[in-house]
Amino acid sequence: MALLRPLLGIVGSTALYYLMRHLGVGVYAALVVGAVLSLVPACVSLLRGNRPGGLEAFFTVLLFASFSISLVPGDERFLLAKDAVVTSGVGLWFLASLWWADRPLAYQFARPMVEGRLGWPGDWEGLWEREPWFRQMWRTASTLWAIGTLLDAGARVVMAYTLPPDVVPALNLATYLATAVVLNVVTTVVYVRAGALGGRRRVRM
Repeated sequence: MALLRPLLGIVGSTALYYLMRHLGVGVYAALVVGAVLSLVPACVSLLRGNRPGGLEAFFTVLLFASFSISLVPGDERFLLAKDAVVTSGVGLWFLASLWWADRPLAYQFARPMVEGRLGWPGDWEGLWEREPWFRQMWRTASTLWAIGTLLDAGARVVMAYTLPPDVVPALNLATYLATAVVLNVVTTVVYVRAGALGGRRRVRM
């Protein structure tokens, strides 16, 4: 349920954009107001003392970054492409975690949600220390997320500067969903092939 808050922010801001455009508001103003609205669920949660973790934290950071970029002066095309700046930053974050973080970013996001649940083994820290295949699996997953989000960013720039402005917000939302679904499917295949899921490998606990 916690993850619904940032997702509601993203969906709600897109819906508000189209409502405002229907009422005659300009593209630029509708985009800025939508960016402000997208923060409301996350801000309410933070004010109540809830500290986001895992994917909720990830999406919350995206929303605040997207809002911050909306404050940068520019034309409506720049605002339409702002999510590309965010997703490219995410891709670089995944890449950087391969070299400068103790654990790859995919590992950090997944562990709070699935360690010891849903067919996953427990004691991930022990597996990380003992099992080379486990370390390689998460490095591969983080690399795939980096590539996927950087490609996502490139697609957003192309859409923002080539398509009619009123088409782009809906496509941006669809791109979020498509990227998440594709990358989750691809990385799940990686996990199964590595033996972390499906019982193909006997995990030494």
